[in-house]
Amino acid sequence: MNRIARITRREFSALAAAPLLSQVALAQTGAAQPLITRAIPSTGERLPVVGLGTASVFNSDDEATRHAAAQVVQTLVDAGGRLIDTASTYGNAESVLGKVIAGAALQRKVFMATKLEAPDAAELQRSLTRLKMAKVDLLQLHNVRDARQSLAQFKAWKAQGLCRYIGITSTYHGDFAALEAVLAREKPDFVQIDYSLDGRVAEERILPLAADVKAGVLTALPFGRARLFRAVHGRMIPDWAQDFAGSWAQFFLKYLLADERVTAVIPGTLDPAHMMDNLGAMHGRLPDAAQRQRMIAFISSL
Repeated sequence: MNRIARITRREFSALAAAPLLSQVALAQTGAAQPLITRAIPSTGERLPVVGLGTASVFNSDDEATRHAAAQVVQTLVDAGGRLIDTASTYGNAESVLGKVIAGAALQRKVFMATKLEAPDAAELQRSLTRLKMAKVDLLQLHNVRDARQSLAQFKAWKAQGLCRYIGITSTYHGDFAALEAVLAREKPDFVQIDYSLDGRVAEERILPLAADVKAGVLTALPFGRARLFRAVHGRMIPDWAQDFAGSWAQFFLKYLLADERVTAVIPGTLDPAHMMDNLGAMHGRLPDAAQRQRMIAFISSL
């Protein structure tokens, strides 16, 4: 039996704190197996399927946050990850990331995504300055609410080389109709939505449309704002899931990644041990369709 399946998220953090045990923890999550990547539909460029979200965790530009952020980002990169997602409105997250990435000379090793609240040149320049970058990989219009929203300016910035891809986002289900309209009309490279094992609205509404327009999908809030961890507190991973999930985090993330329409998951964390745990989901096999249904039934029964 996989030993890691018997420990909690907190116990995983304690295990991974020691350098030697960090290697053991990575091995037990399946990190010795090939890295799972997905193609960005509009170009075919491949991305590792587990990234890093920064909402609510990188807000403060202080020494403690920068130190933790440096460890988390280095853990991501060392394990073969690339994608980091932030936004102009995530407190000081862009500034923290800019200092950490430039300080470690990681600009060429990360796939940087950020978000703007509007197609505003001043807001874009502020983001680039804070990130210490001349361009970003993915520039997203944040929290789409208007079905008539145009991405013309974002497309112009892409043509100018200020970003390589453009996207749209929403984690508000009441705005999904507007998101769908913009997605269908503007056909961006990416769409970012909330999607979790206990929050599956996107499966029926957004994922099919994204596939139709060849948009990559990034999934925010993959742990359901920590609801899923609370639901399984004190429980062991079921026997039938232990050959594909070495921890609860991997159980939850692999449910999402088993849908090939999902390009990458972007759980947020400021804990390098949690980052390591999450990264285990980009190794090993993914659950099949029957197992995904069993995962839904298991969580629904709690």
